[in-house]
Parts: sequence; C-alpha cells; structure tokens
Amino acid sequence: MTDSFLTQIIMPLVLALIMFGMGLSLTKQDFLELGKEPKPVAVGLFGQLLLLPLLAYGIAIFFDLSEHLAVGIMILAACPGGTSSNILSQLARANLALSVSLTAVTTLVCVVTTPLIIQFAIEQFNDTATTAFSLLSTTLGLIFITLIPVLIGIMVRHKFATLAMRSEAFFRHLSSAFLVLMIVAITYQERENLLDSFVLVSEAAFSLNILAIATGVLLGIIFKLVKRDAVTLGIEVGVQNSSMAILIAISFLDRPDYAIAAGVYGLAMYLGAGLLIIGSKRFPKWK
Repeated sequence: MTDSFLTQIIMPLVLALIMFGMGLSLTKQDFLELGKEPKPVAVGLFGQLLLLPLLAYGIAIFFDLSEHLAVGIMILAACPGGTSSNILSQLARANLALSVSLTAVTTLVCVVTTPLIIQFAIEQFNDTATTAFSLLSTTLGLIFITLIPVLIGIMVRHKFATLAMRSEAFFRHLSSAFLVLMIVAITYQERENLLDSFVLVSEAAFSLNILAIATGVLLGIIFKLVKRDAVTLGIEVGVQNSSMAILIAISFLDRPDYAIAAGVYGLAMYLGAGLLIIGSKRFPKWK
C-alpha cells in the first residue's frame, strides 16, 4: 500500500469527496445554532478537543501499548467526529442540530489541533524517531482534504440546495463503504501485527470508546444540560472520523501499522454508541 497510487491519490481523493459531502449537509442555520446554544457547543468542544486526547493518552499508558498502537490511538483521538455521529444522533433522537454543529466546528478546528497532537504522540511514544513527521505538510494536507472540500460543499449547498439534499445519501453511503474498505485493507496488510496484539488493541479501543462516551454524557450532566444534549455529547465525543485517522497513518506518515488502532476503533465506536442509545431509551424519566 505504501507510496502507491492508491494511498497517495485515490484515498485522499475519496476522503475529500466524503468531506465535500459533509459540507453539502451543512446550512447557515447549523452555524447560527452555535450562537443560540453556546453552552452545549462549548462543553462538547472541551470534551472532544481536550478530554478525548487525554483519555487516549491515559489508555496508551495504562495498557502499555507498543509504539505503533499508542501513536495510532492518539491519531484517532486527534481526529474530528465524522458524519456517522450525526446519523447516530438522529437514531438516538438526540439534538441533531447540536451534533451537526459540533461535527462542523471540530472538523474546522482539527486542521490545527490534529497535527499538534500527532507530533506530541510521536515525540512521546517513538523513542527511535524513525517516523518522519512534518507539522506543516500534515496541516496543509488536512486543509486540502478536509477544510477546503467542506467549505466548497457548504457553498454548493447554499447555491443548489435541492441538488445538495438529493446527494447527501450518496455521500453517506460512500463514507460507510470507504471506512469498511479501509478496515478490511488494514486488517489484511497488517494481519501479522493485528494477530499479535488483537486482544490488547481491542481492549484499548473498547475502553477508550466507553470512557469517551461516558465522559460526554457526564459533561452534559455536570453542566446541567437536557437529556438529548447529554446523549449528543456522548455520541460526539465517542464517535470519531476513523477514515481520516487511517488516511493520516497510511498516506501522511507512511505507517500502515499506525492505522490498526483506528481500524479497530472504527468498529468499537458503533457498539459503544449503540449501548448509549439503548440505555438512554431505558430511562425516559431523565429529561
């Protein structure tokens, strides 16, 4: 997969298309929600941009993860939420407007924060310093495959709303298919590493996911948010853009082994979110 047309051209292009699709789902009203409900948005950003990377760091230390798994899980935690979080929020009957707003803002902000967290992770866990990492090139890469496509999508939605809404389903399906294909590809290419550490990386990924979801819900309770906002925060903090994490590991860092943690988490996050959705519906008195 390394240094191939697939990893350097096709994968970034597909992710850019997915991010363009995310932009198509965003409207002016989504951003106006930020001003209407600043408290849950601020709490959500705190949870996703600060607490989640700290949780990932703690998980890496607690499970004594090897370098490629520790850096990989930090890359995953450094990425923004994906469109999956919006779908899950809708299924949970949570605050969809808040979910979309948080996804949009974290996608924009992570262009700056993601490279910084990755740099920290590599410096912290990679003693041999064999991994080449450029803060500038990673930032520029994220701008071109995430920020610019999202902004173009927003403009297209503004000018051609009907066409944009008709196209949303296609891009949602593309996002899901791309993640599945990436997980399958990583599982095959890194099968030896995965077999050696499957139990450990699975425990770490599921633990991070459960802790992240619980942290989001707990933040909602601490800051006295309504139930649907707290559930939304649980989903947003716990559901990450695993496709982006895999792309960064393979195409930007030339380290497919870094993608193992993101691939496993890409499966774990749906189980954790599902448990949250089921649990929230079992407590109807919680308002």
